[in-house]
Amino acid sequence: MTQEPLVACTVEDGIGRLVLNDPEHRNALSRKLSDDLASAVDQALEAGARALVLTARPPVFCAGGALDGLLSRATPLAEMYAGMMRLAEAPVPTIAAVGGPAIGAGVNLPLACDVIICSPQARFDPRFLDVAIHPGGGHLWRLAERVGTQGAAALVLCGDQLPGDEAARCGLAWHCVPAEELEPTALRLAGRAASRSASLIRRTKETLRRSVRLQDVRDAVQLELEAQQWSIEQPEFPETVQRIQRELAEARKRPSRT
Repeated sequence: MTQEPLVACTVEDGIGRLVLNDPEHRNALSRKLSDDLASAVDQALEAGARALVLTARPPVFCAGGALDGLLSRATPLAEMYAGMMRLAEAPVPTIAAVGGPAIGAGVNLPLACDVIICSPQARFDPRFLDVAIHPGGGHLWRLAERVGTQGAAALVLCGDQLPGDEAARCGLAWHCVPAEELEPTALRLAGRAASRSASLIRRTKETLRRSVRLQDVRDAVQLELEAQQWSIEQPEFPETVQRIQRELAEARKRPSRT
């Protein structure tokens, strides 16, 4: 009998909605869930998604790596990160909507996204060392990129954890919003991204990825100059400028309110 995917995927209005859908196991990162996430990312992109939103069936966002699988060593560790890596490498904007605990390797999933939105019920708890395993999947690098070396040390080495509101204050999340606003906020951001030129979004995301690795601002200027030159040579640029000019002209013709 064919098993149902552990990650549900729908695409509407250019937005791919990926839902971790194994609440019985607290959305733990089993080999199947990881593979299903990778497949869901591919499915959404093939269906024309121009932005992705990752969420999960409550109450737990993701309980981390499935311990039975880690103990059996039946699956090479690198293969356990297939879903996270596919998400991280997606060429479109990715937004995580975290409304519950993200534990251990489960923190990697929102960290793999471009933007994290959370609710007060969210909790970011790396907890790798509590089960005597070293962090994996680029966890330390991605975490330090968000909260700095000191924050990564506090969370991973010292076992600290961040509830949603503190995660937003520390830069781990972009916004912390009430639970009922969590997914609408994520979808609204995704909708703004999906409404823009797909090729420009992809090029800008690639430039962002490359620029944060540079050490010299002059290299960043050159990188952006090449991309900006490319953008003004695309047909969308004159079309958009002409539309804005028409809108401004029409606005000037309207009688002003006194």
